[in-house]
Amino acid sequence: QVQLVESGGGLVQAGGSLRLSCAASGSARSAIVMAWYRQAQGKQRELAASITFSDSARYPDSVKGRFTISRDNTQNTVFLQMNSLKPEDTAVYYCNMNIGGRDYWGQGTQVTVSS
Repeated sequence: QVQLVESGGGLVQAGGSLRLSCAASGSARSAIVMAWYRQAQGKQRELAASITFSDSARYPDSVKGRFTISRDNTQNTVFLQMNSLKPEDTAVYYCNMNIGGRDYWGQGTQVTVSS
């Protein structure tokens, strides 16, 4: 049973930084793609960042230059460094991993950016 456990969310002032972590347990396989999604209240879930096994990263324009995704394949862990945070970054952030052709999701961690 694969489980993703997230940590690192919280409350921060605009311009501040947070670092999210997500570790997978229950699988000896490394995830092909790791990603962070976010969902603001009343809005659809959207991609915040993704990274392939070969470290090819992708970001939407809304976070480009401020967010950095990275991964540790030996630990099946993915990180999201978020800098210069804005109130519009406020959302629940979900970790996603594709392991063995199947998608897994974390429970979500709240990020709140105050103005």
